[in-house]
Amino acid sequence: MIIAHDLGTTGDKATLVDHDGRLVASVTAAYPVDFGPGGKAEQDPEDWWAAVCRSTRQLLEQTGTPAGDVDVVTFSGQMMGAVLVDDANRSLRPAVIWADTRATAQAEELVRRVGLERGYAITGHRLNATYTLPKIAWLRQHEPEVFARAAAVLLPKDHLVARLTGVRVTDPSDASGTNAYDQGAGTWSAELLEAAGVPASLLPEIVPSTTVVGTVTPDAARATGLAAGTPVVIGGGDGPMAALGAGIVDADSGAYAYLGSSSWVSVASAAPVLDPQMRSMTFNHVVPGAFVPTATMQAGGASLQWVTDVLAPGQADRYERLLEAAEVEAATDGLFFLPHLLGERSPYWNPRARAAFVGLQVHHGRGHLVRSVLEGVAFTLLSGLRAFTDAGVPVTGVDAIGGAAHAELLLRVFADVWGVPVSSRDLVDEATSVGAAVVGGVGVGVFADFEVARTMSRRTSRREPDPERSARYAQAHPLFTDAYRRLEPWFEQVAQR
Repeated sequence: MIIAHDLGTTGDKATLVDHDGRLVASVTAAYPVDFGPGGKAEQDPEDWWAAVCRSTRQLLEQTGTPAGDVDVVTFSGQMMGAVLVDDANRSLRPAVIWADTRATAQAEELVRRVGLERGYAITGHRLNATYTLPKIAWLRQHEPEVFARAAAVLLPKDHLVARLTGVRVTDPSDASGTNAYDQGAGTWSAELLEAAGVPASLLPEIVPSTTVVGTVTPDAARATGLAAGTPVVIGGGDGPMAALGAGIVDADSGAYAYLGSSSWVSVASAAPVLDPQMRSMTFNHVVPGAFVPTATMQAGGASLQWVTDVLAPGQADRYERLLEAAEVEAATDGLFFLPHLLGERSPYWNPRARAAFVGLQVHHGRGHLVRSVLEGVAFTLLSGLRAFTDAGVPVTGVDAIGGAAHAELLLRVFADVWGVPVSSRDLVDEATSVGAAVVGGVGVGVFADFEVARTMSRRTSRREPDPERSARYAQAHPLFTDAYRRLEPWFEQVAQR
């Protein structure tokens, strides 16, 4: 058996997978996020560890699996965070997670010292406040006493691996989302670290995603219910891991969309895809030698959760709330939603961006608002798909995974906005942790190679775009992007108040 943990923004999903690649069971343990003014987004790493311990024990007990039957434990994790730890791998303060945008000034200083284009060429990403390196610089500047006590800065999944094994390492997929990784050299970038004033000694060694980095310590065994000595594979970042779970192994695998708290569209490629407009970024894949060009928005599923919670508080099934939006017009009726509740990454890379309803009229009701949020998410992700096609990467269809991919209406809107078929897979919620299970299985020899990922899920339905609606959306999309451009100076003014 393989246990794969998917350390997400809202909880840890522990998944049990057998040697045939069959999903046996999964358990989720939730934890909170501390959102605050100025772009604050933090989590307590002790909550992560408690969730890993709780979900592991529950998974073993629920399935009647003896701890000794677990061949390997591995991880997928939320990316771009920063966890300051001491010599014992205990966190010194709450983790600054991917959604935190307080490091805007530090990112701008990096751009001044290195150059935006140079930074993009080195890392495959814009230099931006959402990434780990500016966050580290922010911590150094604002909390120097805590920073001085740090023995290392770890990414979220790597912190949990260190708690399990005592070993501090990371992998190329997660490293490639830090703004500190030289994608061409496959090492930490001395140029960027020097520009940020961050010592290289604080960052962990980079090893392949399939590496067995250590075994479960006796203390960790007592906490988790695992057997001491169980191998632990480092795993990878949730974006590349979701690609693997969706069967995106190489350039012939097609495109997929992940619909979680943050959402993205992505493909696999044999080399980084550097967009002249820098709308997209490229991660290293967990598959050696492969890359994952990606366009990520900050608040995809988070926008859907927000609007349904605000407009229909207390209702148990958020997907039921979306149904009332099915028969109304929004963008084609002049109503747009800019889904920048947490600032924005692709395509604008503006941490000061704000969300806004634009074009409201008196006849617009709750259904129009929900529909406009769905369309706003789809329009934002469309910009990413266009970055791929402009670079010569064909997108003839998209597979949808992630929690929000349950929503039939959302997938129909996506197909119409994007103008290509959108398919759902039977592992909508578990794709990321199943990807991690593949990496863990390859790491200990349970699976011969990554090709097993192609067989672990299947397409269950397909939504074809409606030609008439696609044509109307094609006319509306320029108005959507124009609304952002006109409001961009206003966002800047608000941020300076």
